[in-house]
Amino acid sequence: MFEGKTLLITGGTGSFGNAVLNRFLDTDIKEIRIFSRDEKKQDDMRNRLQNDKVKFYIGDVRDFNSIDRAMNDIDYVFHAAALKQVPSCEFFPIEAAKTNVFGTQNTIDAAIKNKVEKVICLSTDKAAYPINAMGISKALMEKVAIAASRNISDDTTTVCLTRYGNVMASRGSVIPLFVKQIKSGLPLTVTDPNMTRFLMSLEDAVNLVLFAFTNGNQGDLFVNKAPASTIGDLAKSIKDIFNAQNDIKIIGTRHGEKLYETLCTREEMLKAEDMGDFYRIPADNRDLNYNRYFSEGETDISGIEDYHSHNTTQLTEDGLKQTLLNLNFIKDSLNDI
Repeated sequence: MFEGKTLLITGGTGSFGNAVLNRFLDTDIKEIRIFSRDEKKQDDMRNRLQNDKVKFYIGDVRDFNSIDRAMNDIDYVFHAAALKQVPSCEFFPIEAAKTNVFGTQNTIDAAIKNKVEKVICLSTDKAAYPINAMGISKALMEKVAIAASRNISDDTTTVCLTRYGNVMASRGSVIPLFVKQIKSGLPLTVTDPNMTRFLMSLEDAVNLVLFAFTNGNQGDLFVNKAPASTIGDLAKSIKDIFNAQNDIKIIGTRHGEKLYETLCTREEMLKAEDMGDFYRIPADNRDLNYNRYFSEGETDISGIEDYHSHNTTQLTEDGLKQTLLNLNFIKDSLNDI
């Protein structure tokens, strides 16, 4: 599918972009364009890779002209550019909206203008029943993408989405923080030991996007079935792996944090298609005929449950440790001791 094709990754210097590069650089893909606003990270990536297949574009998805220029002769887009730190978005919600909402609209508009074949927009479990600014902006991002897909007349460009949970050891996540605290002899700071989170590897995130790329129809949203653990068990398991004696300090929840995260809402589970390791949630393609919204109901949803990190498969202590030991970040950190 990617032979001789050109792929654009927005926010391409992040953890996801690096994982895609690792997957594709040794294939017969023609070109991968990295689009981001951080020239330092681009320069670091350029010097590390030294690969002619990778081209770098400085720009910001908030600026239509810059993303439009990067779209020239592009076949596919993985849209990963986002503001995604929950506390930061709580304090600067307008900035979250500018990147996550308007930046997505610019990306999709530029893709349609340049006749890109397929756009995959990356979302988060925080977009389901959102309570924080980051999740709200991502939920609106999903609505923007689905609305755009609904209005593409000639189907030249297909727009679909993925939604996934916490990516283990990604930049800014809790696992690198715990390891740093262990090495510094500091207490491991746990917000709420009973808080649960889905656990995915970067490979899982890439596999989800590729599954959506292969199977996605206009406006589809894909999620993968992921295990979860409590934050308390996660901290204890990392301590055990490193044979650490650090204390665990309970600090309370931060701005905008949930006790558990939801990957599929009850309303979405009503129409979700079980595809083995994944759920496909087709777009609601009803039009603005309000009569159909208000007088034509759907199946009773009272007996359907959300798919969330409290009711998914919970990793045992041994399973959690094995999952962590499979991460390159943990392997490298152990070798550094």
